[in-house]
Amino acid sequence: MNKSSIRAALLQVHSIIGLALALIWAVVGITGATMSFEEEIEAGLNGDIMRVDASATRRLTPDELVARLQGAGDFGKVSAVTMASDPAAAARIRFARSEGGTRPSSVYVDPYNGHVLGSPRGEDFFATVRKLHRWMLLPGDGNGIGRKITGTAAICLIVMLISGMVLRWPHRARSVKMWLKPNLGLRGRGLHRSLHAVIGTWVLPVYLVMTLTGLWYSFEWYKAGANWLLARPQTTAAAMQPKPPRGAAATEGKIDAKADTNKADTNKVDTSKAEAKPLGFDRVWTAFLQQENNDYGRALLTLPAGAGTAVRVRSWSRDSSLESVRDEFRIDAVTGRVIASDRYADKTSGERVLAAVLDIHRGAILGWPGKLAFMLAAAMMPLFVVTGVLLYLSRRRHRRLARPPVGHLVPGE
Repeated sequence: MNKSSIRAALLQVHSIIGLALALIWAVVGITGATMSFEEEIEAGLNGDIMRVDASATRRLTPDELVARLQGAGDFGKVSAVTMASDPAAAARIRFARSEGGTRPSSVYVDPYNGHVLGSPRGEDFFATVRKLHRWMLLPGDGNGIGRKITGTAAICLIVMLISGMVLRWPHRARSVKMWLKPNLGLRGRGLHRSLHAVIGTWVLPVYLVMTLTGLWYSFEWYKAGANWLLARPQTTAAAMQPKPPRGAAATEGKIDAKADTNKADTNKVDTSKAEAKPLGFDRVWTAFLQQENNDYGRALLTLPAGAGTAVRVRSWSRDSSLESVRDEFRIDAVTGRVIASDRYADKTSGERVLAAVLDIHRGAILGWPGKLAFMLAAAMMPLFVVTGVLLYLSRRRHRRLARPPVGHLVPGE
């Protein structure tokens, strides 16, 4: 097979994959661009309920906030509470899904008196956009077919990027102008080809980063491989390893999920009663403050979704601007014992890369200029869809016109 035949076959593959997945890529690109500055947009829309007047009065504990909220109305079952060290920051309370699978909007509350300030504007909109971006709003959410569809589309996009670069490789490869400057003086098919190829070269590194990190959320085998490659073996075997609390003796082992059959009946009764009670946050909150020596910027306490008693606590420092730069703890809500701790400062370089997958995926790792660049690149995805379809239709038309006319015999000739 000669070079021309290989190029023709590669073009055919490039065209077929592009036509088959163009709509999915366009949707993923637009929704990704929409979410690029989600935090900033929500902060702008909800400044009136996210801030309160700072006071010297003691702020309420998480359980006190939940009790005041439940006394004010039926908001649903609380699943998480966000507390901040900033005396002028409101607390945020999130709720568990209802039996129908819907999740009520979160609310901001005054940390001094528990007064409900309101639900954040834009929260439901961005939640829908996120579902569309990650699994096309298909049933099952993260456990459904939509997750595999977007993951497969990401793999195919890598194939498109590589094949597109091979197809556009110029005879004068060192010509920067040919690589990076579109010819806007062209019209029709020439202009479409120039925009498709040159702008594709601009965004190719960004798209590669987006797809390689996006696969983390689509396939467990990909996540396992990344952990095997970049994390320490003990970190790969478990999400978090138990670590001793600061200033305390190390404790060995993990909490056993099953009760020891040799325990006394009274112990079994006490345990069942403890597990039957609704879990609270205050013992977890006290243990967390001891762990961090009251030095934190923002903390998110999340109750377990199942029947366990381990509350997940994520903690960001006051100067942290990235989602990935955080400490994480598992604390038993019944006893207040720290089950496991995972501190950012203790992570290796590879583990910090794994923790920063989301920040890398959306360009936040480079600050707001990176987020802006990734947003613009994602927003350009429909451009490749349109120009790619136009180029395909143009090639079909040219091939049809280039075919020699077939003569037909007329009866009697």
